Amino acid sequence: MMLLVGIAIVGVPPAVAQDNPPLWLRPVEGDVVEEFISPPAPWASGHRGVDMAAPEGGEIRSPADGVVSFSGVVVDRQVLSINHGGGYVSSFEPVESDLKPGDAVSQGKAVALLSTYNDGTHHCASPCLHWGVRLHGDYINPLLLLGDLEPSILLPLNNR
Repeated sequence: MMLLVGIAIVGVPPAVAQDNPPLWLRPVEGDVVEEFISPPAPWASGHRGVDMAAPEGGEIRSPADGVVSFSGVVVDRQVLSINHGGGYVSSFEPVESDLKPGDAVSQGKAVALLSTYNDGTHHCASPCLHWGVRLHGDYINPLLLLGDLEPSILLPLNNR
């Protein structure tokens, strides 16, 4: 008789489960209007972050301590990226910020204001913040760091 064990991990990269980073704060208080969708491959389509409702011109707060790693225009929008250490980098768009690479930021402190694309349109049907998080270069669901999602539970599969 052979026992096969299968393991499925859905949405929780191993580094998140092992490192147990401290909980982050939401960058805005609005509801999630579009969920994270992991791409099946790095080059494939997906939604590499979450969209959160926020008022235009509203404050965006740093979810954790860090250092600004990028502040500038990407294609048609202003983007702010913060390196939080341990391989975690968060990015926010579209925003306006006076911060520059190398500036230190503190958890919960304002780092930007919600803006629009260069043509005045929003990322969503109504004003929202797109918040992405990368762990060692791979996009993960930011909600995992807020404690809003339960980690996956690994169960053995019995096949006979």
